[in-house]
Amino acid sequence: MITVNGQELPQSAIDFELGRLVRFYAQHIPEEQIRQQMDVLRERAKDQAIGAKLLLDEADQLNIAVSDDELKERLDMLTKQAGGDERLAEMLKKQNTSLAEFTDQIRRGRRMDRLVEKITSGVREPTEKEIKEHFEAHGEEYSTSEQAQAQHILVRPENDSADAKLAAIAKVNDLRKKLQEGADFGDLAAAYSECPSGKQAGGSLGWFGRGAMVPEFDQAVFSMKDGDVSDIIETQFGFHLIKKTGHRAAEAPSFDALHDQIRDFLRHTLRGDALSAHVADLRKKATIEEK
Repeated sequence: MITVNGQELPQSAIDFELGRLVRFYAQHIPEEQIRQQMDVLRERAKDQAIGAKLLLDEADQLNIAVSDDELKERLDMLTKQAGGDERLAEMLKKQNTSLAEFTDQIRRGRRMDRLVEKITSGVREPTEKEIKEHFEAHGEEYSTSEQAQAQHILVRPENDSADAKLAAIAKVNDLRKKLQEGADFGDLAAAYSECPSGKQAGGSLGWFGRGAMVPEFDQAVFSMKDGDVSDIIETQFGFHLIKKTGHRAAEAPSFDALHDQIRDFLRHTLRGDALSAHVADLRKKATIEEK
C-alpha cells in the first residue's frame, strides 16, 4: 500500500497509468519489446501515479478555473462515448459514483490538464539533429519482424493411446474433406475446434511472428502460401488443420517514414522531463510511504 500525504493511493490509479504507458509505447516500439520491459513500466506507472496525485492536489490548491461550458462539453463527450445517458448512469452505478461526483472528477481532471499545460508551456521542440540521431541510434527498434496470419482447427486425442490418436486423425481428415467440398473454415472451427479460438473467432489466431507458436505449427505456417490449407500437423496440443490468411514481410521503415513519429516521441520525452522535474520538487515536500 502506498500513501501520499496520508492518503492511500488506489491500485486503480497505478493500473490507469500503466495502461497509458503501454498504449503510448505501442505506437513507437514493437509489442515484443513492451512485454520485455513490463517490470520497468510497472515501476514507472507507480511513480507516475504518485506524481499524478501530487499534481492533482496542487491543481486543487490553486483552484484553477474550469468554465461551466467547458465542463458541459467534456461531460457531453464522455456521455456520447459511453453510449448515452442511460449507459453512463449504469456505468456510474457499477462504480458506486453519482453524476455529481463524476462531474467533479472531470473538473479536477481539467484543472490538472491546465496545470500540466502551464508547466510544459516553455519546453522547446526537438531539433532535426536530435530526430536524426535518434533514428540512427534506434532505427532497428522500429523494424517489424516477418509475420503470418492464420486460422486453425485443433482436435485433441482423448488420451495418449494409438487408437485415440487414430480417431483424432480420422476426425481431422473428415473436416479436411468437408473443406474440399466447400465448407467454410471458420464455421468448421466454431463447430469442431477444441481451441478457444474456434468459438471466439472462427479459429483465427490473428497476426504472429516467427517463433511465437510451437515449432511444428510455426514451420508449417511460414512455409505455406496465403489461402493454403495445411496437411494434418501434430503438435504437443493435438492435431491441427491450418489455413494461412495473410503474410507480412519484415520491414525496416525509412527515416522519412519515421520522422514525425520520432519527433512526437522526443517531444513527449522533453515535456515529460519538465513535468518530472516539477513533480520531483513536489515529492521533496511530500510524505510518501510504501508498506
